[in-house]
Amino acid sequence: MAASLAFAALTASAALPSVMLNDVDGTQIDTATLSNDGKPIIISFFATWCKPCMRELKAIHEVYPEWQDETGVRLVAVSIDEGQNAQKVKPLIEGKGWSDYQVLLDPAGEFKRQLGVNDIPHVFVVDGEGNIVWNHQGYVDGGEEDILEAVEKAAKK
Repeated sequence: MAASLAFAALTASAALPSVMLNDVDGTQIDTATLSNDGKPIIISFFATWCKPCMRELKAIHEVYPEWQDETGVRLVAVSIDEGQNAQKVKPLIEGKGWSDYQVLLDPAGEFKRQLGVNDIPHVFVVDGEGNIVWNHQGYVDGGEEDILEAVEKAAKK
């Protein structure tokens, strides 16, 4: 019951929960303070072993410069990899050329739990005031267009 209530709350405008995570360089970040100068943020939960996640992040990467020019959006990728897999995140990001993404590590799954994420990939769009305005689970080819539509709406607020 609590999980469904948390998810229901997130479908409406909700603020990001406060969870302390490290980025791939070891800097600690409070997720409640994620901001982008009044512009939207995409938060994408992924894992190195998740093929749909890799396809989604690659598809976004291909159009990310245009999205940034159009909306000022910033992407925060949150890895849920645990143990040995967590050590693969930074080399994967560097190898794919995704260093323009901010990458956070959530090996204990606390941020994931707070946002009601059960399956990955799972994407949230956060407006310029820090409110979650859209979220989607799963990825099919072309699904990045739905993300862009949500980002465009958030940018116009």
